[in-house]
Amino acid sequence: KKNGISFSNVSFKYFNSKSYVIKNCSFEIPHGKKIALVGLSGSGKTSLLNLIPRFYDPQKGKITVGKVDIKDMNIKELRNLFSIVSQDVTLFDGSIKFNIQYGSELKNKNDFEMALKNSGCFEFISKLPQGLDTQIGENGVKLSGGQRQRVAIARAFIKDAPFLLLDEATSALDSESEKKIQNSLNRLLKGKTSLVIAHRLSTINDSDNIILLDKGKIIG
Repeated sequence: KKNGISFSNVSFKYFNSKSYVIKNCSFEIPHGKKIALVGLSGSGKTSLLNLIPRFYDPQKGKITVGKVDIKDMNIKELRNLFSIVSQDVTLFDGSIKFNIQYGSELKNKNDFEMALKNSGCFEFISKLPQGLDTQIGENGVKLSGGQRQRVAIARAFIKDAPFLLLDEATSALDSESEKKIQNSLNRLLKGKTSLVIAHRLSTINDSDNIILLDKGKIIG
């Protein structure tokens, strides 16, 4: 059986908080399926997603990847299984090329070019005088929101991890940029096991299952 992700009676609260933000959640993300996570702002969606790569650990219950408790896995090996594209893209003061390759093994030129093409990066990089060597400034200040998202998506294509976690990856964009980036994301999602937090229905209408979260509880 291929690897999926499973939550069993997971509850989580932040260190400085009295109440749980995730309450007794159990669900599965089967291998190769796209599961959408929806709910109002503040319902706990991002907190739940952040438990999977162990940015935080739950106080109760367990999360398994391919039947293995993630607490028993080496944290670097665990995180290598995931590509994460979120609304807050982490970029470094360096070249576009450095940022796309960050966190991945060195890939051949062909893989790199495919990642640029599939993420829609070619479009804007080809217009820059220094192309891939363009310095983007601290946290990518010299790029637009859409360009930063595309760099993050290119990074995920290069990494080619089996699991994808998307956290409102298009929320900061105008509708035209969103359409283009949605197409890139759809290419990225093919054949992956993914959890997608979405705020627009267009992002989730082809999901295999939709989980509705309300105040930290799964209600549908």
